[in-house]
Formats: sequence, structure tokens, C-alpha cells
Amino acid sequence: MTLSTTIDDAGAAEVPAPALTDTPLKIVPARHPGQMIGTAAAAIILFAIAQSVFGNPRWGWSVFAQWFFAEPVLQALGRTLELTAISAVLGAAFGLLIALARVSGSPLLSGLAWGYSWLFRSIPAIVLLLVLNNLGYLYATLSLGVPFTEVRFFSYSTTRLITPFVAAIIGLSLNQAAFFAEIIRGGVLAVDEGQREAAAALGLPTHRQTFRIILPQAMRTIIPASFSELIGLAKLTSVVYILALPELFYTVQVIYRRNLEVVPLLMVATVWYLVILTVLSVIQAQVERYFARGAHRKTPTSIFARFTAGGDPAPTLSGAFDAPNSPAALDWTPRRGGEVVLRSVEKSFGRLKVLDGVSVTLPAGSVTVLLGQSGSGKSTLLRVINHLERADRGEVTIDGQHIGYRLQGDRLHELSESEILRRRVDVGMVFQSFNLFPHMTVLENVMEAPVAVQGLPRQDAEALARALLARVGLSAKAGAYPRQLSGGQQQRVAIARALALKPKVLLFDEPTSALDPELVTEVLDVIKSLAQSGVTLMVVTHEIGFAREVADTVLFMDKGRIVEAGPPSQVLVRPRHPRTIEFLSKVL
Repeated sequence: MTLSTTIDDAGAAEVPAPALTDTPLKIVPARHPGQMIGTAAAAIILFAIAQSVFGNPRWGWSVFAQWFFAEPVLQALGRTLELTAISAVLGAAFGLLIALARVSGSPLLSGLAWGYSWLFRSIPAIVLLLVLNNLGYLYATLSLGVPFTEVRFFSYSTTRLITPFVAAIIGLSLNQAAFFAEIIRGGVLAVDEGQREAAAALGLPTHRQTFRIILPQAMRTIIPASFSELIGLAKLTSVVYILALPELFYTVQVIYRRNLEVVPLLMVATVWYLVILTVLSVIQAQVERYFARGAHRKTPTSIFARFTAGGDPAPTLSGAFDAPNSPAALDWTPRRGGEVVLRSVEKSFGRLKVLDGVSVTLPAGSVTVLLGQSGSGKSTLLRVINHLERADRGEVTIDGQHIGYRLQGDRLHELSESEILRRRVDVGMVFQSFNLFPHMTVLENVMEAPVAVQGLPRQDAEALARALLARVGLSAKAGAYPRQLSGGQQQRVAIARALALKPKVLLFDEPTSALDPELVTEVLDVIKSLAQSGVTLMVVTHEIGFAREVADTVLFMDKGRIVEAGPPSQVLVRPRHPRTIEFLSKVL
């Protein structure tokens, strides 16, 4: 047994400390009397409600039991579910198209989509159903043909075509599409713009950017609101009683008007609606869990696993994802670096001129470091090179080929988006904030571009991805999600992803500025190793030591211009321009 003592500041008598033993001390949680009182009050309230409901014979529970599974009620329930399911699918599909139209670059298309949402969110559903049910009054026939001509492919009587059931489906679908469109649009806008830029920088086709990168992330925002809307739709189907359709609420009304048992029959409908709500809530929880992949450091537990003792086992991220042992799989050979030529490049944002006549030639396989204070145009220059930003004047070529344009006479004509994406494959980019796809594992992040852009078989793409992860020292993290990695690890994954397409030129936009000082070295070491690979590197950084050690050329930018250029021994040791001297005096 050990006895320790303490002495106060005044030198008072020693106070013996508690004896220390090898037996672990038991932890007693703090008591919360307020919680206990609240729990007791809730139990009393629930018991009182249950006694009031089930102990009162006027609720007519025997009548409720008689009709709950009655054939007319079950048939009406089936009609309600049918209306809900069909209207939800059609409404969501049409709503997706409206949402994509809202965010399109066409002002007319975007305005038309806005007008649709404005109109159909304004019209009460019951009014819309009545109008559609009486559409034959406005249009005796419905035809399909060539607009503004007499050519018709199809013509049919409106009253025969638009039955009450069809009117209900169309009305509910149009109504829901307007609300789904705004929910989807909100989800798309909630996704960080860097995700689309990263996808574009990898050359992913536009449709893949939307459905593989943007929408899966937007679903985390879309799902809760969409299921609330879906639950509302299940209840909204009750308004089709005005069309005399025998859905659940209409059928219950018919029955209680005959037997006058109003309350028990209303409870039949209420309980079935509660069942529908419960089933949808369980489905919602599972769908939310699916789209929550990568959103948290720990994957949310399945709602079913919560009823088991062990729950979902935590995934093992090391060992099982090591790179293949095959030498061929580890053989990553980069392409020869490309020569980058910029001639009189200008770029303005409104009245602010960000690039002002930038001209420079970067030899193939060279390493160029861009220095300059924030706002000097360094990042914009990189984005102009890979055409994430459109230059106002001047030209950029890689091995003599324009990225994003075709030369016709004395003008550069911008290419179509698909052609730009194909040519952008030659230019890899590593972003300051990583911009990894959070819903994909590390392995999937690196595999995505080779599969989608180059059409590489998944097996070959996986071998390539594992080889690149081994190159940056992250073989054991192939199955992890980006949020489970440190900042330095995320940036190394971003480098591996950019290398997967074997670009001629690799652009780094301040790759270490978002990292803690102790993580900077691990990223710079990877870039240093790439400097020997033959790829043309262009790095925006404030790491002067890195520039001195690795760069072939240092460019110093100020107010959108390159004011000094030369080898590190000249620019960093004997700078000539006053702005270079002033900048280096503050950072060295």
C-alpha cells in the first residue's frame, strides 16, 4: 500500500491522500432527478391516455375490430397504396427533371421550370383534381402530333381517356412534382461546389457528375424532406373522394353513413394511416443510412441491428485492403510530361482584372512553383489552364493543343462540354480543400475516373488504384471513407486520384495550406517523388523551402501579372523586383 501526502501553500499540516490499490474504482453515474420526474410524468400521461381510449366503450372497439380487416376496407387500402405509389414515382421522376431544369444554364428553361413550381404549388390539390376530371369540357379530344401543323399521330376522346382514376394519378403527380422539384433542387444546391469542380477536373461526363457525384450527396438532404412529402401524399389521397374513387377514407365514409358508427370507422382509417406511416418511417431510416455512407466517421447503425446484442460490427479498414502482390498491379508508369504555353492570358471577374496578360512557357517534365500574396491570381491561373475558368483573352496550350477551344482563324471557339471533358484528362488537379467524394471509399475515389472516362474494366481500375495508393503510402486505407482520414491522408488520396488518369500536367492549388504543420511534410514528400516522374508539375504554395529544393522555375505573381521568373537560386536568393523582395522579406 502506498500513502501520499499533500501540503498547502501555507505549509499547514499534511493531509493523507487516499490509498492507491490495483483494484479499479467503480464509476457511479450522476443522478438526474429532473429526468426521473419527467419519465414518471410521461408514464402517467401515457397510462391515462390508454385508459381513456381503451376503457371508454363509446370508442366502439368491437366495431373497429369487425371492420379493420373487412374486405371493402382492405380493397380501399389497396387503392390508397396504389395511388400513393404511382403518384410518388411519377412525381419524383418529373420533379427531378424540373429541378435539373431549374439549375440549368438556360434562362428560358430555368424560368419555365420556376413557373411550373410556382403554379402547381399555388393551386390546391382538390381544385387541380376537379379541373382534370372536367378536362373534357375544355378539350373534347386529346391529340399527339407535330405542333402548329395538322399532322396528328394520335387522337382520343378526353372523357374516355381521363377517367377519375387517371385524373387522380395525373393530379397528384403534378402536384407532388412541384414540391419534389424544390426538395431536390435544395439538395443539389447544398452540395459543395468543389465536388462538381473535382468531378469536372477528372473529366467525368456531365451525366455521371450529376448521378454519381452530386445526387448521391444531395440525397442526405433530399431523403428526409421527400419522405415527409411522401407521407403527406399518402394522406392527401383522401381528397380523391371528390372523384368518387373508393380509396380508404371514401370507403370508411360510405360505411359509417350506413351503420352510423362514425368514430370506430374513423379509427379504422386512422390506424391504417398509422401503419402506412410506420412502414414508410422504417424504410426512410434504412434509406438515410444507405446515403449516410462517408458522412460520419462511424457508419450509422441499422435500425434492425439495434434489436440485436452486437449491432453492426465496425468495418475493418486495415489488412483486408492491401494492394495486390502482383508486380504488374504495382507498375504505374506516368506519361511523358507536356509543355504548357500561356500567351497573353487575361481574365476578369466583373471589373476586377485577375489575370493581366500572363505569358509563360513551362517545359515538359519541369517543376514550376507559383508564389505571391493571396489574390494575386495564382489559383485562377491554374483553373484557366485546365479550363475550370474560361479565359477572356489569350490562349493556353499543352503540347500545342488547346484545352477547351479550337482555333479557327484568329479566334478561339469554345468546345462542347463533352469535348472539354475529354481533353481535360491531360491535366490533373489537386485542390486546396481535397474535394474527395465523401460518399465513396478511398479505393472508389481513385477508381472512378479510369472507369468512367477511360472505360477501364473495374478489375484493372482497382489494380491501378491500389498501386497508386501503395505509391502514396495508403494501401491499408483503401476501404476507409475520406472523413475517416487525417488531412494529410486525404490530400495524398487526392494526389493518387489525380494521377489515376496519367495526366501530362499536374496542378497543385496550395496543397498544404489546409493542413496542420506536422502533416505538411508527408504531402510534400509525395510531390517531391512526383517531381522525378517526368510529369509536368505546377504548384501554388507558400512553402519556400520546398520551392528552393524541388522547383526548376519560380514564378512570382502580383496583381494578375508574372513580375519575376527564374530559377530558385535567382528568385529566392537574389530577387530583382521590389514586390518579390517585399514578399520574401515577410515569409523568410
